This record gives sequence, structure tokens and C-alpha cells, in this order.
Amino acid sequence: MTPAPRTMDAMPQAPEPLTQHIQRLLTRVRAFDRRHPLAWDLHLTGLCVSLALLDYAADGWRDLARGTPAPDWLVVVLSLGFSVPLLRRRTHPLAVLLAMTPSALVTAWTGTVLQAAMLPLVVVYNIALRLPLRSLWWTTAVATLPTLVLTVRHRENGWDQEMVPPLMSLAVAVLAGIAVRTRRDYTEALEDRARRLEVERDQQARLAAAAERARIAREMHDIIGHNLSVITGLADGGRYAAAKSPQRAAQALDAIAGTSRQALTELRRLLDVLRDDHQHPAADLAPQPALTDLDQLIDGVRAAGLPVRTTVHGSPSLPPGRQLTVYRVIQEALTNTLKHAGPDATAEIVLRYDAQGATTVTITDTGHGRPVNGTGGGRGLPGMRERTALYGGTLEAGPRPHPGRGWRVRLHLPEEAPQ
Repeated sequence: MTPAPRTMDAMPQAPEPLTQHIQRLLTRVRAFDRRHPLAWDLHLTGLCVSLALLDYAADGWRDLARGTPAPDWLVVVLSLGFSVPLLRRRTHPLAVLLAMTPSALVTAWTGTVLQAAMLPLVVVYNIALRLPLRSLWWTTAVATLPTLVLTVRHRENGWDQEMVPPLMSLAVAVLAGIAVRTRRDYTEALEDRARRLEVERDQQARLAAAAERARIAREMHDIIGHNLSVITGLADGGRYAAAKSPQRAAQALDAIAGTSRQALTELRRLLDVLRDDHQHPAADLAPQPALTDLDQLIDGVRAAGLPVRTTVHGSPSLPPGRQLTVYRVIQEALTNTLKHAGPDATAEIVLRYDAQGATTVTITDTGHGRPVNGTGGGRGLPGMRERTALYGGTLEAGPRPHPGRGWRVRLHLPEEAPQ
């Protein structure tokens, strides 16, 4: 059966061009308002003053007035009293409402009902938008008082017809302010959450990059440090053997070549993983060293001149990650022995595998006691501890107890927790 075609409802719909244009325009207006708030306030206040004076000049206010024989100066003063305070409606809306209240009471008492008398609703909208909502209780009372005075003094119809329309207009202004405020708070919350998620994403990326750098540093230290130590030992031995036994010198050179090739192979494998083009062949992605590679490791150390004895108790059944940890710890301990133990030193490795999966590895040598390179800013001991901590294990490194001499490294990995 052929899959059913996707319906238009399931397809993502692009915004309409007109909607995008309006959104861009509103974004520009808001940005301009944030940069120049006084300019927008001056424009709106000037428009309201102009309309109020135009209403006076054209006698339009007489269509609403209950008492028309009001003096001209009173109409002008009341018109300015309603419109001029709007300049501060956003920064001090309560003060603006109180400043308009005398004009509203005089208008209601004299019956000089002006069209500008609707401007307090703009202030009520700003109070609902910007101030705590508890201030709406007495704001409603102050805004309703002129309507009550007008109804008592100049009632022409019933109480319901006189009071209900102004109260409905007041309720619409309050609800509009609350709706815009809710929308604004919701948008700000989404923007804040997006910013926090972006910061968290960047932090996670930095932490992941730091962890990856630490892992690469451990691998590079283990690969280069160990192999160079083996090569150095082989080169020193070959130099001493060159005069007396050319055959032994040739064997040392062969071992140096083999160790160098092994180091290059491991380095290529590590660096190939870091490539982004994924064009390297699959054969280059060989697995990391495991317990089966211990014999080759120990043979290389023996070829470098360090006798190593190995004792194994139990049979290993470890996952690859734990095997790599055991391998790298043994590799680092033997590398330190090659570097610091001195001539005539020997090493011993004891591996114990429990039936439950716990593993204990003890590496000792008979060389001169010396500080581990991790105490001097190197990556040896810190790298071993980091690998051990990944599996909840413990690592001890230090001189052997008196009267013995030499160094001891003890690794313990507990059994795996059940999944």
C-alpha cells in the first residue's frame, strides 16, 4: 500500500505576507518607543490636545453637554485638564488620574460633558497595564465618582441607562490593560526561558568540550608517554649493545620501529575520530586496547629492559570501558617505572577478578621511591584517577611500605550496579 499523502493541515503553514509586514512594523514601533519614549508621548499628547481644542472650536461638545451655557474659558480649561496630563500617563498613571479628577468632577457638576472626558479611560488602561492590580479597586472608585455625580445632578434617564454604559467602558479599559499585561508577561517569560535555555545549552557545550579535551589529553598522554618511554629504553639499550653485540642492537632497532608504528597507529585512530568528514575507512576505527592486549604491552616493556612478572587470579568478564581503564592504569604504572625506577628494577602485576565483576590490580616495582608525575603538573596520576572515578573505583599510588623499596599502584573497580 502506498502511504497516504499528507494533508494540508499537517503541513507547516508560512505566515501571511501581510501578517509578517504588520509584525515587522510593530517591532520597529516598539523599538523606537523604547529608545525615545518621550517622542511617542509628545505625539499622542499633542494629538489629544489638538482634538480637544478642535472639539471646542467646532462646538462639538454641545452635542453631549447637559448644560450648554458654560463659559468658553471653562470649556478650554477643562479640555486642557483632560488632555495635557496624558504626557505622564505611562510613568505616573496614578498622579495623572488624580490630576484629571477635578476636571472630571467639574464637568459632571456643570453638565459640560466633553468628548475629552473619555481620556481618563486611557489612564485607567495604563494603570491596569503597569501597576499592581490591587490599585484597581480605588482607581475604579475614583473613575466612577464623576459618573455618579453626573447621574445624580443631571439625570435624564433611568439609573441603569446613566450608569451602565460608563461602567462598561471602564470595565473594557481595565480588561484591555489586563489582557495586554498578561500577553506581555507571557512573552517576557518565554523570552527569559529561551535565554536561559540558550545559556544552559552553551554551558553544556562548554562542559562537553572540556570533558572531551580531558579525555583526549588522557589518551594522548597514555599513547605518547608510554611509547616514548619504551622507545627511550630501547634506544639506550641498543646504544650500549652496539659496540659488543650488533645483533642485540639490531633487535633493539626492530623493537623501536615496531613500537613507533604502534604509537602512530593509535594516534591516527584517535585523530580520525575527531575528523568531521567521516571519510576515513572503517578499518581505521579499531577498538580501544583491552585486556587481551596486555601481553603485547608487557612484552614491549620487557624489550625495553624492565623485567615484569604477571599473576592473574580469576577470569575477566569486564565490559570494554573497564578493560580500557585497567589497561591504561597498568600502562601508566609501567611507564613511570621505566622513567623513574632506575637500573636493575623489576615490576610485578597482580590482577584479581571476582565472580561478581569486581577487579583489583596491583602494580609494584623495586626501584627507587619517587614522586609520581601527577604531583608535578603532569597528566599521569590525574588521568588514572579520572578513569577510575568513571566507574566508582579507587586508586592508590605511593611508596611501598617500609622496609620494602619501590612504588606501588593499586586499582580497585567495584562490581557493576545492576541496570
